[in-house]
Amino acid sequence: MSLIAGSLGGALAFVEAVDAGTFTAAAARLRLTKSAVGRKVLQLEQRLGVRLLNRTTRRLSLTADGEIYYEACRRALAGLSEAQDVIAAGRQAPAGVVRLALPLAFGRRWVAPVLFGLAKDHPALRLEIGFDDHRADLVDDGIDLAVRLGPLADNASRTARRLGTQRSLLCASPAYLATAGTPADIQGLAQHALLVYGRRDFINPWPLPDGNGTMLYQPQARLMIGDGDALLQAAVAGCGIAFLPDWLAGNSLRRGELVPVLMSSAVDTAPIHLLWSAGRVVPPRMRVIIDALVAHAALLHERS
Repeated sequence: MSLIAGSLGGALAFVEAVDAGTFTAAAARLRLTKSAVGRKVLQLEQRLGVRLLNRTTRRLSLTADGEIYYEACRRALAGLSEAQDVIAAGRQAPAGVVRLALPLAFGRRWVAPVLFGLAKDHPALRLEIGFDDHRADLVDDGIDLAVRLGPLADNASRTARRLGTQRSLLCASPAYLATAGTPADIQGLAQHALLVYGRRDFINPWPLPDGNGTMLYQPQARLMIGDGDALLQAAVAGCGIAFLPDWLAGNSLRRGELVPVLMSSAVDTAPIHLLWSAGRVVPPRMRVIIDALVAHAALLHERS
């Protein structure tokens, strides 16, 4: 730590010298003398035990070690600058653009209302909201915040905040069950029209409770639908039995449009996370969204 603390001034002088091309130009930028800048860089090299710059009477050039150290210093100084900006902005109302990537049905039903409320409360906050069940890449797609349903692969380039757990249950309309009957057990599902979320090349198995815990049931789809809201509509319309998240089916269950099948309560099926790029200082425009979604997620099952 003492080595780092003693190197900060030299690192700044070093970066400015590289960017400016000469100690004279760097001194003008830093409002120091040429000799002071040169001395700071020399002391830095002595602390590190390597030469960072090749010096000529006309120009400075980086050594191999200097190139490595320069890139690291640029990133560190940029982080310090961003942190200062965030602290200064923290005394102000959230402002600026936040780009969000949300899953279709969950994003529309549970995330969008929170965002619309924030937009009303913070007029300087600009939101760009995308809805897609395909997972966007935070860096490549320029996404500030993303909501994800399902397990996350290990990825050191992002920060994940757990919002909660999706819970699901089998349900169908009373009209469908009156016509087709109610299955007596999980094996009986094979005799019914099953409504499945997925696409042709991929269908998630249903984690259904059995006597020994949970089994993964691979449904044979009568209807395969790639949108949660449309899947709910199909179930309410009496097209078959669906395995639906409680946040999606809750209102229809309370109204009696759907009834549970083979299950007295929902089971945990998928974690819900909020993601953003790791290593970045979170500005107020993002922090206000993160805090609001964390608070709202606490009501997920209470209101479903």
